[in-house]
Amino acid sequence: MSLRSDAMMVLFYDIDGDTADHDDWHSYEHFHERLSIPGFLRATRWISTDVGPRYLVTYEVSSLDVATSQPYLDRLNDPTEWTRDMMPRFRGMTRGFCSIPFSIGFGLAAAAVALRFQPSSGQETNLSQWLATEVLPPILDLQGIVGAHLLRPAAPPPMTQEQALRGADTPLPWLVLVTGYDRAALDVVIAEHLARDKLGMMGASELRLGHYVLHFTADSAEIARTPSMPVLTTPGRTRIP
Repeated sequence: MSLRSDAMMVLFYDIDGDTADHDDWHSYEHFHERLSIPGFLRATRWISTDVGPRYLVTYEVSSLDVATSQPYLDRLNDPTEWTRDMMPRFRGMTRGFCSIPFSIGFGLAAAAVALRFQPSSGQETNLSQWLATEVLPPILDLQGIVGAHLLRPAAPPPMTQEQALRGADTPLPWLVLVTGYDRAALDVVIAEHLARDKLGMMGASELRLGHYVLHFTADSAEIARTPSMPVLTTPGRTRIP
């Protein structure tokens, strides 16, 4: 796989109120927390440039077993004060772990398109094979594209204290994630490779497409070299006027 592994956790959501406060919590405390858990490899936050949801967050994990690992569940069932303050402000959370049956390319560029969809019943295998053999590989022939990935949802993770604070999550659907450094190339991907009529003919429905730009990323190797961050209460740090 071109990513850090063949499994990932993905979240789409909005935040009620001050997004700057969310971004500070997410960057200062939350990413460090998550990447200190065994099995979490890299965390990346993307920001929507169109209809949203505002946030797309990906956590590359060593395997789907991380979803039910004791260190992960212990962390989610013991949220910090800052996390407790933040959780009720989440809106429209779509979240889940997923396998990555196909991935091509390498590296991380600053722009992405995320296509969420549901396969028609009985078409899962055919649709997955079509995307992996005919749709995604030619995308890497375009200048400005660095990666194309197919993500298939796994069983929903267990309910935890963090989730209880924000309410039930919507299960993650199937996802195609394409990244690049040229927005025009990503527009070509949408128009020619991920066209709605083609996907519909192959059994994909409930299509939702979003454009995103890279906002913040960190990995577990960095965290291992960084002392644990002091636990803060919100707002916790000096704010820029």
